[in-house]
Amino acid sequence: MTQDKTIITCALTGVLTNPAQHPVPVTPEQMAASAKEAYDAGAAVVHVHFRRQEPGMGHLPTWDPDVAAAICDAIREACPKIVINMSTGVLGPDVSGPIACMQRVRPEIAACNAGTLNYLKVRKDGRWAWPPMVFDNPVEKVQKMLDAMKEVGARPEFECFDTGIVRSVGLYVQARMTEHPEYNFVMGVASGMPADPDLLPILLRYVVPGSPWQVTAIGRAEVWPLHRRAAELGGHVRTGLEDTFYLPDGTKASGNGVLVEALARIVRETGREIASPDEARAALRLASSPSR
Repeated sequence: MTQDKTIITCALTGVLTNPAQHPVPVTPEQMAASAKEAYDAGAAVVHVHFRRQEPGMGHLPTWDPDVAAAICDAIREACPKIVINMSTGVLGPDVSGPIACMQRVRPEIAACNAGTLNYLKVRKDGRWAWPPMVFDNPVEKVQKMLDAMKEVGARPEFECFDTGIVRSVGLYVQARMTEHPEYNFVMGVASGMPADPDLLPILLRYVVPGSPWQVTAIGRAEVWPLHRRAAELGGHVRTGLEDTFYLPDGTKASGNGVLVEALARIVRETGREIASPDEARAALRLASSPSR
């Protein structure tokens, strides 16, 4: 794949977004339809979280391998060429749930949260938006995830919430935990890196040379200039209802397709083309084929 092509990832639903309040897909049928909309709009990759399927419980996550399989099978049937990127984020040391799902669905990419973060947000009235929590990702937990990803043939995508985590990925390479890393700069979490386009050139000083990288931009209006800057600098980009509910004009998005359409338009305005799933596989050195 030539350098002028950009991989678009669509994060379909997120971990806790309530389908009663926002148009996030939950069921296998909804996830497949939303993935197809994103694919038709230009997404080569879908980032997938799994939700509970009991009535009224779709706002909660699950690590049930049967649910994971039903969702991934439905997505693959709806758009056989698309690349599946599976979320693995979990609090605490028990990673058996994500690993069981990885072993069942065998994603081509799996998110690997690369370091620990105080995950915080404060409301306008000074109250915590949720009880302050630690998103714990010590080295031994990262290693377990990497071992499982290697077992199933998934490419790790290192989720980096701050600059220290970006630098840690380089240390993982030095320690031979991984090689040829793929970086995901997660920007816009209140206690992590801000969604600031000016930060990108600084972050790029600290990636392993030649590594692919993308931006996950979380927020409202501020995310779209960040996407544009990422494309200008040669990076890949991600949008979807996990990351934002708002289009560049400030209106609420009706689904994932319109968000990907808006992002594809911005990428093309920078002079870059949109990568197909097969071009994404080649660029990211994925080990599998879409028929896995």
